[in-house]
Amino acid sequence: MVKLCLLGTGGMMPLANRYLTSLLVATNGKMVLIDCGEGTQVSMKILGWGFKAIECICFTHYHADHIAGLPGLLLTIGNSGKTDTLTLIGPVGLKKVVEGLLVISPNLPFEIRLLEIPLIEDIKYEEGGFNIKTLHLDHGIECIGYSIEINRKRKFDLLRATERNIPKIFWKKLQDGETVIYEGVLLKPNDVLGENRKGLKISYCTDTRPIEYIVDFVQDADIFICEGMYGLDEYLSKAKEYKHMLFSEAANLAKAAKVKELWLTHFSPSLVNPEEYLTVAKDIFSNTVLGEDRLSKELNFEE
Repeated sequence: MVKLCLLGTGGMMPLANRYLTSLLVATNGKMVLIDCGEGTQVSMKILGWGFKAIECICFTHYHADHIAGLPGLLLTIGNSGKTDTLTLIGPVGLKKVVEGLLVISPNLPFEIRLLEIPLIEDIKYEEGGFNIKTLHLDHGIECIGYSIEINRKRKFDLLRATERNIPKIFWKKLQDGETVIYEGVLLKPNDVLGENRKGLKISYCTDTRPIEYIVDFVQDADIFICEGMYGLDEYLSKAKEYKHMLFSEAANLAKAAKVKELWLTHFSPSLVNPEEYLTVAKDIFSNTVLGEDRLSKELNFEE
């Protein structure tokens, strides 16, 4: 089971009822955070999932509405009792930005590990059971999209194990991915495990134009979190100028990628009542949900 929560849904500046952009994903007692705008730790406190279990924080880019909440959050994580390493991922420039922010959040009780995504190059990274993939987007500065995949363990196959006469004493080790030598024969996990099982996929793309590569990147996602900066198509010229997206553009991406569910987020401050324009997206992709602060959902593996 995987839980996710949209901690903030605002773009550019916070509003009274809308903190800035951030997404929290949790599974198996570990958490990954994407973006950390102002209000992130306040929203996390209201949510009540805790802070210590954060293994990794991913940044799409370094505009303030996506990272200004980091210093305070790091201090709160430190006060939560965390002592193991915290990984920060982001585009080139991460080291410089984090060093600046750490001036006001010094003496943390945990080590910070930085992983900068090279220009143009995309990566795959595994952290705490999360498989994180990146995609370079099209914004005014270097910007990264993320897909988080949570793989499901293969089921133990009793028939396969007994047919191979594998002693029961080795079953757990093999099931946990270890290899064993028994009577001169190398036993492998494949000797006791069944077929691969479908995992879960959560994709997150914001502050970008709807480039074609996004479709393949978010293909078949269980939830696709995408920016909807502007509600009406009449704002297309403005979206192009500032490299953002319309509700309709996000919906067309979701439809082309055959995702299960679309969450719209990162609303312009001028979009005071985004619900007025939800039908614009739903007419294109019916399973569209309007993001709101602390919108949460649990995803379960398919049987």
